[in-house]
Parts: sequence; C-alpha cells; structure tokens
Amino acid sequence: MVETRRTAPLEAILEHLSLRPTAGCEDPISFQSSGRLTLGVEIELQLIDRTTFNLAPRAEEVLACATDLPSLTKEFYLSTVEINSGKCADVHEISRDLLDTLLRLEAIGDGLGLSFSTTGCHPFARYADCIITPTPRYNELIDRNQWLTRRMTVYGMHVHLGMGSGDECIRFNNFFLHFLPHLLALSASSPYWQGEDTGLASCRPTTYEALPTAGQPYVVHSWREFGQLCSTLKACNAIQSLKDLWWDLRPSPTLGTLEIRICDGLASLAETLAVVAFVHGLAHWFRDHASWLEQVPPPPRWLARENKWRAMRFGLDAKLVTHLDGSVKPLRDDVLDWCDRIAGNVAALGYEPYFATLRQVLAEGNSSMRQRAVYARTGSLQRVVQQNIAEFRARAPLWTAGDAAEPAGVV
Repeated sequence: MVETRRTAPLEAILEHLSLRPTAGCEDPISFQSSGRLTLGVEIELQLIDRTTFNLAPRAEEVLACATDLPSLTKEFYLSTVEINSGKCADVHEISRDLLDTLLRLEAIGDGLGLSFSTTGCHPFARYADCIITPTPRYNELIDRNQWLTRRMTVYGMHVHLGMGSGDECIRFNNFFLHFLPHLLALSASSPYWQGEDTGLASCRPTTYEALPTAGQPYVVHSWREFGQLCSTLKACNAIQSLKDLWWDLRPSPTLGTLEIRICDGLASLAETLAVVAFVHGLAHWFRDHASWLEQVPPPPRWLARENKWRAMRFGLDAKLVTHLDGSVKPLRDDVLDWCDRIAGNVAALGYEPYFATLRQVLAEGNSSMRQRAVYARTGSLQRVVQQNIAEFRARAPLWTAGDAAEPAGVV
C-alpha cells in the first residue's frame, strides 16, 4: 500500500477558506447503527429485448408483475430495475437472498419476453433513446445537471457494510480508499459505449466524474468533519441530501452503513459474491487490525486518482503506484497478496469457494476481457450482449467462447 503522510483535517481547511459552517448552518447528522459488518447488496439490471438485444423501457411492466418482490425497485431509466438485498450477516446469506430474487425475476422476464444483464454498460444502446422514469427527483436531477445526467445509462453493484457508529464508518471509509482500484478492476465490465470500443476496461466511471459531487470522495478523519462538509454542501445548494453524493464510497447514516459504490455491475452472481466476499474479508481483517491505518493513511488525491485511472484503463492488467517515489506493483499481485493476508478471516467466514472464483477471475479475466474476446471472435456486439445474458442466466462466468448459446435471430 502507499506510504503517505496525513493531510490536514477538513475542519482546518474549511476554517482557512472561511467556509466553516456557522452554528445556524450546521446540521449534525445522526448515524443509525446497522450492526457491525452486516451486509447489504444493490444490483442494477438491464432490461433487454429478446429480438433486438437492445435495452427495453419496460420497468413498469416488470414491477407490476413483481408486487410480491419488495426488494425490486425502479431506477433512473425505464430500461433498468434494481435489486436490494435484505440486511444479511454474511455472504452465504446474501447468496440465498439474491438467488431467490433472481429466480423470480427470470420467471417474470420469460413471461414478458425480456432478458437481463448486470454488466456495467450495454454495449450498443444509445442513451438518447432511453426514457427517464418520471419522478420529481429524477426530473430535478436532469434540470440541474442537464446532459451530464442524461448520459448515466450505466449499471453498478453497491455493497453496504454495517457500522457501529459514524466515527467507525469514517475509519473503514479511509481503509477502503486503498482498495477502490482493486474493486473496480475486478468488476470491470463496461468496455463498450454506444457501439464503440472505448479502449477502457471500465468506461462507467467516466459518466459520473464530470459532476462535482461524484467520483472520488473527499477525505475526512472524523464523523464531525463529515457532518461539517455535508452542512457546507447543503448550505451552498451543492446537494439537497446525502443521496446527491455519488462518491465511489460514502457513509449512509440512515442505513447505518458504509456504501461502497465503485464497482461496475458484475456479469454473474458468482462474481458478485466473490467481490462482496473480498470486501467482507477485508473488513473483518481491518476490524482486528485498526492500527494499520495509522501507518498507512489514505493516499494523496493525485495518487488515488492515478490508480483509479489505471484500473479504468487497464483493468486487471493495471500497475498500481505504491510509493511516493513512483514505485509500482501489478494490481493482480496486490490482490493476491491481500488474499493471503486475510486468509484467516476468509477461513473463519467459510468464504473459500468465493475466493476460488476471485482467483479464477484474476487468472482468466474479468467481464470486460471476456466481452472483448467474444467481439474478436464474432465481430458482433449483439453476440457480446448474448454472452452477458448467458452469464447472468448461468450465474457464473463463461470462460470458453462457445459456452454461450448462439441467440436466435442475431445477424
């Protein structure tokens, strides 16, 4: 990990800039504990027409058929629905929760002639053709951010870690700042954008980073500092609520969690569970080694941005900057080193099967690499969509090009 020195607290910076919230402006944020290291997962799904393999604006039909699924909700576009797991104790429980919902959702899709994919971006859909879900909040976002919001036809996976207090949440937040490139590279599944190969392993983050309240979070060192920052952002009308902080990870005080938002949507359930297990294993290790953060504080902003860019561009092939002298280390090696370091926690949690999948992804490739392999073989982005649908159905990566059945009607 990067060796750095601690930056000045945000409180001192605000005071220097004369931006410290006044007593009337400051609004202390209550943190509602969700238990220590409980888990929740959110998955955004593409609704795909089985004839054209394009996105289909049919969320309202899906939701009308799924009144027995309170875990299924609407999203910004009518071509998207979101699954929200319940609060779970571990990844085994997350697996059962998500699988039950996916099985029910697939039955609904079969009845409506729809397929599903959970990759970070549809390879050839045009955002200009996508229909926004009509709600006051979404209309307000469009009015404020204009074209920047219209481009957000992207799909992610969010992990919620239960925290005991606000200050504990900030400590875990600053620990996970070190792992954002790792999580993005493991989940990278958005190489294509509106029919073009972007040259990136993950183009999804680029749709957010033009917004001032999205992308990399600001570093704070206490819950009080975080509250002061949010008060200032509200006072100047930069945000209406904490929901407008689309950071790569953020505290979620009403849920009592730290929400890790960096990941592209994983192509299969097995990969989703592997990444969630990696997050949970790291969290359990840090719970027992909290002093680690005193020796390895959050990286400086330039270095964190550089490493995120490398993960976006090169995915698992990225080389991370590990020291301020410019030293680098292959991202794959760093993930494997951390897998070894947290092996005791992994064994105690019974996560070995999930980590076997994680190691296989490191060895054989993430979704972005698999999608490009399909396109290199077929020259068809429709075939790429079919691969993504097949992996969603299989609930596991299809490592061999011939594993995905050829779709009827594709030319």
